[in-house]
Amino acid sequence: MAINKDVSVMAPGMIMSVDDALDLSRNEVLALHKNYGNPSLAALLGLVGFDRQFVRAEGMKIWDSEGNQYLDFLGAFGAMNLGHNHPEILGALEKIREVPNLIPTSLPTMVAALLHNLAIITPGRLKRSFHCNSGAEAVEGALKIARASTGRTVFVYCQNSFHGKTFGALSVTGREKYRKSFEPLLPDCVEVPFGDIDSLGEALVKYKPAAFIVEPIQGEGGVNIPPPGYLAEAARLCREHGTLLIADEIQTGFGRTGAMFACQLENVEPDIMCMAKSLGGGVEPTGAFITTDEIWQKAYGSIDKVVLHSSTFSGNTRAATAGVAAIDVLLRENLSAKAAKNGSYFIEGLLALKSKYPLIKEVRGRGLLIGIEFTKPGGLADKVTFGMATKLSQEYLGTLIASELLNKYHIITAYTLNNPNVIRLEPPLIVTREEIDRVLSALDEILKRNKGFLSFAATSAGTAIKSFRRR
Repeated sequence: MAINKDVSVMAPGMIMSVDDALDLSRNEVLALHKNYGNPSLAALLGLVGFDRQFVRAEGMKIWDSEGNQYLDFLGAFGAMNLGHNHPEILGALEKIREVPNLIPTSLPTMVAALLHNLAIITPGRLKRSFHCNSGAEAVEGALKIARASTGRTVFVYCQNSFHGKTFGALSVTGREKYRKSFEPLLPDCVEVPFGDIDSLGEALVKYKPAAFIVEPIQGEGGVNIPPPGYLAEAARLCREHGTLLIADEIQTGFGRTGAMFACQLENVEPDIMCMAKSLGGGVEPTGAFITTDEIWQKAYGSIDKVVLHSSTFSGNTRAATAGVAAIDVLLRENLSAKAAKNGSYFIEGLLALKSKYPLIKEVRGRGLLIGIEFTKPGGLADKVTFGMATKLSQEYLGTLIASELLNKYHIITAYTLNNPNVIRLEPPLIVTREEIDRVLSALDEILKRNKGFLSFAATSAGTAIKSFRRR
């Protein structure tokens, strides 16, 4: 039986105000998420102690409602390159507090400045941008303009890739787990192995695609780095076959890998580039795709086509202001160079741990986008558990290690979506050597105590129980 919610008879006290929300306790927040949001996610986060109530953040540091301080080595999956609540981003937003945020029948000033800045900092002939709300939306726009400008339909994408969870972006995302429930997806999408230039070449010949979309480094795939020269050869092959190269720099962009954009590490000039995450300075959600004048004109260059692709929030003054300020800070503080230097230091320390502990299978990364992959249990542990140790470790070992880092050492990390056996280390680019050393020391202690999946499971269970009892 349907419940009739008559808003007209609801008393003001029946809904929560901002002040009411700020007064909620940790357990009350958890209960609200379980009742009105995603209950399974809330239960999972609560089980491993990831349901903390964070109330303040500044730079690398975050504080919970109990007064505990944490180091953020997750950086919101690359959205916090400048750290939390950067004063210059907040100051820029204060300057435009009286400026209209949304007037669709105008050409917003701050959006104009952002479009200019993106043309300046991106590679080669990239010039014309569309300002949007998120990375997935940037991917959608990139796919649309590729079809509109080429007249072709096929897209080629990589195994283990991640481009978002909207229908178009999901259609070129290479993990079945996220695709299966929504199939059939966008037709004419062809998967090739990441880093395999021969397979790409064969697909270009066979399908004559509109575009090849690729992450210069696969973030959610487990921080996978392609063979040297792969991106440059992919770009050459795409040009040869009339296929557009779409570089998804949503996670790798804005200094994360030690260059402004990861494709610049191989001097690659894409035809279309997707950006988001740190474009908003860690304060505003925003994204963009950028392309050449030639491609833009073919797709949207006439009066009758100017509104074929649009968005209500594309003229968002606050988001554009955050983007303008973020780019200014990034360049002025030379954070790309800092990411390169501190990333090398971090990886060197992690490789030293790898030489001590067989549980670490591999350390991969560029700049401050780093992944640690752990070894599958096998052996006696697998025999004792009838193969379950390997299966569980593939999905949960990264979570258990991240849980230990959070609950015992107050360091925030997470696993990568497409490879849960990899934890990512993706701190803000303002991170210091001392803060990196703190993570290395914590990992050293954790790995010294735990020799395999079963011991991790026992330790993490104990930590979670203690955390639950303290509530």
